[in-house]
Order: sequence, then C-alpha cells, then structure tokens
Amino acid sequence: LYSVDFSRDPFGVLLRRRATGTVLLNTTVAPLIFADQFLQISTSLPSRFLYGLGEHRGTLLHSLDWSTLTLWARDVAPTESFNLYGAHPFYLLMEEGGDAHGVFLLNSNAMEVALQPAPALTWRTIGGVLDFYIFLGPDPNMVIQQYQQVIGFPAMPPLWALGFHLCRWGYGSSNNTWQTVRAMRNYQIPQDAQWNDIDYMDGYRDFTFDPQKFASLPSLVEDLHKHGQRYVMILDPGISSTNPHGSYWPFDEGLRRGLFLNTTQGQPLIGQVWPGYTAFADFSNPDTHQWWLENLQRFHAHVPFDGLWIDMNEPSNFMDGSEEGCPPGELDSPPYTPAVLGDSLSAKTVCASAKQKASVHYNLHNLYGLMEAKATASALIQIRGKRPFIISRSTFPSQGRYSGHWLGDNRSQWKDMYYSIPGLLSFSLFGIPLVGADICGFSGSTSEELCTRWMQLGAFYPFARNHNTQNEKAQDPTAFSPAARTAMKDVLLTRYSLLPFLYTLFHRAHLQGDTVARPLFFEFPQDVATLGLDRQFLWGQSLLVTPVLEPGVDSVTGYIPRGVWYDFYTGSSVNSSGEMLKMSAPLEHLNLHVREGAILPTQKPGVTSEVTRGNPLRLIVALSSSATAWGDLFWDDGESLDTFERGSYSYLVF
Repeated sequence: LYSVDFSRDPFGVLLRRRATGTVLLNTTVAPLIFADQFLQISTSLPSRFLYGLGEHRGTLLHSLDWSTLTLWARDVAPTESFNLYGAHPFYLLMEEGGDAHGVFLLNSNAMEVALQPAPALTWRTIGGVLDFYIFLGPDPNMVIQQYQQVIGFPAMPPLWALGFHLCRWGYGSSNNTWQTVRAMRNYQIPQDAQWNDIDYMDGYRDFTFDPQKFASLPSLVEDLHKHGQRYVMILDPGISSTNPHGSYWPFDEGLRRGLFLNTTQGQPLIGQVWPGYTAFADFSNPDTHQWWLENLQRFHAHVPFDGLWIDMNEPSNFMDGSEEGCPPGELDSPPYTPAVLGDSLSAKTVCASAKQKASVHYNLHNLYGLMEAKATASALIQIRGKRPFIISRSTFPSQGRYSGHWLGDNRSQWKDMYYSIPGLLSFSLFGIPLVGADICGFSGSTSEELCTRWMQLGAFYPFARNHNTQNEKAQDPTAFSPAARTAMKDVLLTRYSLLPFLYTLFHRAHLQGDTVARPLFFEFPQDVATLGLDRQFLWGQSLLVTPVLEPGVDSVTGYIPRGVWYDFYTGSSVNSSGEMLKMSAPLEHLNLHVREGAILPTQKPGVTSEVTRGNPLRLIVALSSSATAWGDLFWDDGESLDTFERGSYSYLVF
C-alpha cells in the first residue's frame, strides 16, 4: 500500500501512498531534534483536513493557522485552546480525493503539536521516544478500525448504560435524590440510572456516605433495583490524609501498603482536594488495584452500586504540586515546558517529580486516568460479575477498553451545546464510543428552551446524562412546564425505541472498531462539503441527526448528503443531490432522517431499558432507489460478560 524512502541530506523519511502517489509524511521539511527532554519532528501534510489530537474544545476540523495543541491532562472547564482532561496523540487526515490516513504517536509525556498553514505539523514532546504508527485506511472508517487494532477495541457496555442517566451535584440528601426519581417515574419519563455527585460522601471522603443526609441511600438503591434501575456514584483518586489514625481505613491501609504517590524524599505527596489534605493513589502499582478492590467491596456491602464515575483523575489538585510546592530539578522545571495552562507541569496537579511504582509522574501523568479506569473495571467485574460501567474524566489511548467519557464541566450556554458535537465525534475517533456531554449544561443556569433543545440533542449522545452543579435550579425533565417536559419525554422515548439499533452499533464498535456517533464525512468521504460539518452527525451509517443549536428559531438548516433520505417519523422522502436543506423544527421536534437502503431494528419503548427489552420489536425499512435494504441486530442478555466470545447471543441480518 505504501513506499518508504529515507533521505540522508536533508535527513528524514518520506512515506507515499502507492495507489495515488500522495506523500503522507515528509520529515525532511525541518530538522529532527532528539535530546533527552526535547524531541521534535515535523512533517508536511498532504491536505488541510486534519482531525483528532485531543482533548481540546474547538471545531471538529482543526485550523492549521498557527495553532498549537498541548497534550497534558488538566482539570479545567472546557475552553478553546486550553489543554483539557485527556491526551490523545492521534490524528486523522483526509487526503484530496477522499482517501484517509491516520498517525498515532505512542508517547505519554507532555507534548505540543504545532499546526502550520504550509500545511505542516510539528510534534514536540519532552520525554519518551518517537514511536509512530501510520494507518493507511484508505477509508476513514478503516483508519479508525486500524487505530483500534493497536490500542484495543472498546468494551461492550451493558444495555442499561445506553439508557437515560440523571445526576446533579447538590441534591443535598438521599431523600431529595429519591424525590427526583419518583417524579420521573410519576411522569413516566424513561430513566435507567440515578447518580450522585460528591455530596453523598461523609466529609467528601471516598468510600463513605453521609450518615445524616444520606442515611436512606441503601434503601434508595434497593428501590432503584426493584424498579429495574441502576445506581452510579462518583469517586475521586485523592484519599483524605488527616483523619485520626484508625478512623479511616482507606488511608491507613494505603499508607501501610505504600500505595500512594511519593515525593522525591519518599514520603506520601500531600495535595488538597475536596476532603482537604489528600494523598494520591498510585494506580501504576498492581497492589493498589487490590486495595482499590477491597475498598469498593467494603462500600458495596452497604451501598450496592452498579457503576462508577471516576472524576478528578488528571489527577486534579487544588494546590500546585503539593503542600510544599515542588523540588528544584529537571523534572519539575524541564529545559522546555510545553504551552500548558498555568505555564508549569505542576499547575493544579501533583509534582512531575513524584515517584510512582512504574516510573516518575513526569512520564505517567497522562496515563493516570487510564490506569485508574483499568483498576476500577477489574474491581467492578470481581464485585458484580457483570459488564462494568465506568465514566472517566481523564483519558488516554485504549481508555475505551475500560470506560466511557463525559466532556467535563461545560456551561449552560448555546455554544457549549454546539461544542459537544465536535467533542463527541473526536472521541469516536479516539476509540471511546461511549461519550456524551452534560445535557442542559453543568455550570450556570439553563433556560427551558436551551434545556429542551439540549435534551433533544442529548437523547442522541451515545452516553446520555443530564447533570447540573450545586446551587442552580433543577434541570431534570420534571422541573419544566408540561410542554417542555412532554417534548423531553418524547425524545427519550424515541431514543429508547432505537436501543436495539444503538446496542448493535456498540457491538460493531466492540467487535471491529466501527464508530457509533459518526461524522458525515466518514460515509461520504468524496463529498468535500461534508469535511467541515460538525453541527450534525450520524448514528452508524444510516441515521442522521440534525439538532437545533440556537435560540428563538422554529427551523434548522442542515446538509443532506446525496441520495434518498426518509423522515424518521413520517416516512416522507427527500431526494438530495447533496445540498443544504431548511427543515421545520418547532420546539417539540428533533429532525431525524433515515438513509436509503437501511433497516433499523426498533422496539416499543418503556420507562427503563429492562422494560423496553421485553416489548415487541419492529423494523423500519428504508428502501433504496433500487428497492433493496439491509440491517442487522445483535441481541443478548444485556449485561453478562463476554457474551459474543462465549456464543451467548443472537445475531440477525435483515
């Protein structure tokens, strides 16, 4: 598929695609610099159509006009140009003519990728080695499949993970949490899982719950289970370090076994997080995984949770470095510091010089969330014996094998709703299909109109959770007027009716690395009009979602790729030559179109995925112009481990 040529002077490598002669890499354009803490290599690019390189907030298609993307896990509300929670040193590039290739740099150190209008790209990392993987595609779907052959295919989620999740910080008590669950049931609004944020804990300490305000938590969880619903709560990696000896087992035992990040002096590094002073679990140590499991087992005996939400795992620290700052030296003050927020590697995290079992934190920082997810998935399997459900804030390549991701602390603003779409699609590229943003926005105050539109969009996030911060008015569906509430309920029922289709897409992701939420250009790579589209997306090959992303409108303009598309609700068809189409979009309506030639398996929706599972199925058949159609359905018990691998499933082709 390709040829490689080495050049001695100027030094470099040229990689060509044989079929077209396109030069995919040419590193002779600038010198290679290969020093202990400074590695830099540049290449020309065959086009300006570049995607990936996370985690950042921005358009799906990157601008090459002198933008520098920094990769260093950081706790900060998503903001354009900042390095965010995860690190994904992978890009996808669309060549002229519709071919695609991908490049992955397997390197966990702090890094910058400088994009230049030539077009060209410079990788700059301050540790490790240059270990590149090139994926030849030639189709964008195949590039992402090939990338996942290296980093691992995503885990198959349990069916309930694909239902609607509800959360907020600041329910204040288990009884208030319970009230919300009851209100949802009262209006028969679908809900699979109820969550709690840190306010359930006693003094914000992991593996505890508030004995006054959350006294009824075990009863709430029992009630959820009786109704076929699930419970998920938050966990942080910072372990409270100031309790009297003998009063807090997680810290005492972690200290006894030597499981925390240490300073260069060999003492536990102490930072500050929600409970106050904390030590940080070292998940690069296998012994920590055992301790984590034991803590979770002890808590599960009181509160039988079903899934876990792992937050603050960049790791986040309210101090820079530690209570004592960081020592002088080339790890905390390297010869070159990439353009990280805060201008220091230790800004709002731990010292880069901190010692971990596997290496120094300098090398392991971007891997922290991945290692915690691995420990958590393993613990959940041992405790529950079923498929684990985990949502993590910090991520690294291969994260999809262990967890999903939410896009962090967004705001209740229209632009945040728009930015969730490129966020969603980028994580599809990174092999983490179970992804979504906080529906209706986390911080700030939502409006009824914004929340209605966001619930319509969010009903088509692969991971659909409405989440809110403390001291803001409620934004769950029951908090709004009857009209808004009904619109939210209707779109959730639409999602639940499509669970067989969505579940099958996740099976294909697990089996071979297909994307679930998919950019339009993946299906129409030769149509240049699709290359910048990030206000619409597809589920799989065949369901087109065109949400309203601005206030005060009753119509939306979206791109309809070439071919026949059918209105999901009415079956009326539009035969497009590849054009922008203005569609009616009153407040209660989300535009959905089915592509010709598709068969979608659906089910009569119920109030939980468990109820829905038992309902009659039906097929939506969208005939192509030549009167053919194809679809498939993967079905199993929805939660057992390795059902495909064990042959405990049905797979039907229509």
